Amino acid sequence: MQMQDAALAACVSLSFLRSWRCYPKLMLSVDSLHIKEDASRKDEIKREFISRVDHILQNHSGMGVKAFSLHTYPCSDLHPSYVDHWLQIAITPGIEKFELSMFGRHDTKYNFPCSVLSSERRSSIRSFFLAVCSFHSAAQVGCMSSLTNLRLHSVNVTGEELYGFLSNSCALKQFYLSNCEDIIWLKIPCLLKQLDILHVFGCLKLQMIESNAPKLSTFSYAGDAICISLGDALHVRRVDFRHDRSPGALYYARTKLPLIAPKVQTLVLSTRSETVNTPMASCKFLQLKYLEIVLCAPIFPSGYNFYSLVSFLDASPALETFVLRIALPTIRPDSIIEDSGGDSSRPQCLSDQCHDRLKNVMITGFCSAKSMIQLTIHIIEKTKSLMCLTLDTTRGHDRRFAKIDKCLRLSKDALVEAEKARVAIQRYVEGRVPSTVNLKVIEPCSKCI
Repeated sequence: MQMQDAALAACVSLSFLRSWRCYPKLMLSVDSLHIKEDASRKDEIKREFISRVDHILQNHSGMGVKAFSLHTYPCSDLHPSYVDHWLQIAITPGIEKFELSMFGRHDTKYNFPCSVLSSERRSSIRSFFLAVCSFHSAAQVGCMSSLTNLRLHSVNVTGEELYGFLSNSCALKQFYLSNCEDIIWLKIPCLLKQLDILHVFGCLKLQMIESNAPKLSTFSYAGDAICISLGDALHVRRVDFRHDRSPGALYYARTKLPLIAPKVQTLVLSTRSETVNTPMASCKFLQLKYLEIVLCAPIFPSGYNFYSLVSFLDASPALETFVLRIALPTIRPDSIIEDSGGDSSRPQCLSDQCHDRLKNVMITGFCSAKSMIQLTIHIIEKTKSLMCLTLDTTRGHDRRFAKIDKCLRLSKDALVEAEKARVAIQRYVEGRVPSTVNLKVIEPCSKCI
């Protein structure tokens, strides 16, 4: 039964009223309380939200709560006394899931009262989520013996305070940290012997990540190039690495990641501003099986060398799947279609190395750039194990909106480039593909426009 239905039933039945007072899941938000949003009546929405939450919690016995979620958007700058009172009622012994997402001015964040987490209350919490709060007393919370999932978003907490909290959360398995701008050094203690997943996104002042968690298997990072240490990293199998602003992300990944996570098997790289070619380097990804590179910049420099990505293929002797995505395709000033220099598609080999285990290659946003054609020809000629080659001139047919049967929209420039790419495939690629390889060429349809 939905919370609103349970509340309505409690109004007409004493038996339902008694069950409502022990209702185990309290999910409180403007949406769940069916308060209509209207920008012209913000103060009225705020008063109505306070009134309804007050009424619900006053009629609840405070017993049997297993999950509590409070999202205050769009009610800005709620007085802390309201929230303090609600938390005192809702956080009861036996609670397992807690979420608090505040909405207000970022310079005056709500200060989460760690006093509500007494020993008997905090001992049962398995999932803990804070957003847009201050958490400066984190280190004084005490032992969170059951906590397995921790998410902090836009929370004011220092690295030292967070380290103290983590040291008291030895059962932790998943940790998501995003937009926490007070942290300069993130240190994960070796006491977290069960930590499996670590995600760190958008912490602008962060300069170093040091993890000593012995069983970490998945690491995701989005931000500037910083110093990263994952300890022995013997269990790290998946790495997602995204540079939204700083150039040189692929350079960093190619030269540093083999040392940071030497046993990675799945690697996803994403960058918005790539201005250098990928270097050849001696370090290798010896166990890498899946590699995905996403290039998001809307306009690449005319001299960008896609063929330099061969460096990643040469460094990955166990690679089975390679995916290259041009997230925002557009007209290429370095199109091979407009090159008058004869058969310029023949690459000047960076390496004679063969890719003996590579079976599946997909390039989305495939374009007519000379270096893109050279990369494709290199893969065809150096990969005897190749089974499937997908050249997708759209933004990614595999990522279309399947539920509504709609493709990702292409700009007019991207549609022009897609036609050039189709001609380039016919002219330079199709005749080189062995009969044993399944070549799939995907072109824009009416739903891409």
